[in-house]
Amino acid sequence: MTDAPSSQPRSGAQAVERALSVLRCVEGDDDGVGITELAQRTGLTVSTAHRLARTLSEAGLLLQDPRNERYQLGPALVVLGKKAEQRLGYRQALPLLEELAAATGESINLGIRAGNEVRVVLDVVSRQPLRFSQAPGSRVPMHVSAMGKCLLAHSGDVDDQIKQLGDLVKATHRTITDRDQLRAELELVRERGWALNDEERNPGVRAIAAPVRQPGGGVVGAVAIQGPTVRITDDRLPELAELLDRTTRRIAPLLTA
Repeated sequence: MTDAPSSQPRSGAQAVERALSVLRCVEGDDDGVGITELAQRTGLTVSTAHRLARTLSEAGLLLQDPRNERYQLGPALVVLGKKAEQRLGYRQALPLLEELAAATGESINLGIRAGNEVRVVLDVVSRQPLRFSQAPGSRVPMHVSAMGKCLLAHSGDVDDQIKQLGDLVKATHRTITDRDQLRAELELVRERGWALNDEERNPGVRAIAAPVRQPGGGVVGAVAIQGPTVRITDDRLPELAELLDRTTRRIAPLLTA
């Protein structure tokens, strides 16, 4: 793949998309990314990747490690992230998630929709030795996620939402890959108010989630309780669902749609 010049003038939108692709590439690698690797992953030429990386570095959005010349996320993103966290209500919501973690003994996530995936925004890790958690920034396919099912079930016409997902990729032997089965699952989520991920992404891991609703009826996110199957048992689900309902009701006024 190449980004060789064409007869068409380069649009501002294209330049932004390329810059975002560079940021996403670096975001996904904790060890940093070199220019050649960055070009390969984004489909850009080395010269274009280098120019974008240099520009983003000058803005503080990337930082080049002088020891190995690899790029990582820059300090300006810390400042932007903290401001967004405050203005969107996530900072205010975190203590409520911590309360939920203490009450359940399990890891807690707050996630939002990002295309056909769930993006984890907040994470509170369980203190149990045997636990499961997802770091902020993690992205998970919606059909294998309890939070994803909540977001799908409350995002308009269910059939349209399922069509937009494309192929329902199998992650475990319990993953729902049949569209009719997923439709029935989402209707159940709407009816009872919570969703279950029953080892559908990771063997031995269960999660129960509920949507965060705005006063107007819209859904701005979802909160999940997740842990090993030996602790997230069927007899605990009603109790966990009630705790989720209380927490999401308290969080809803804090979040900006």
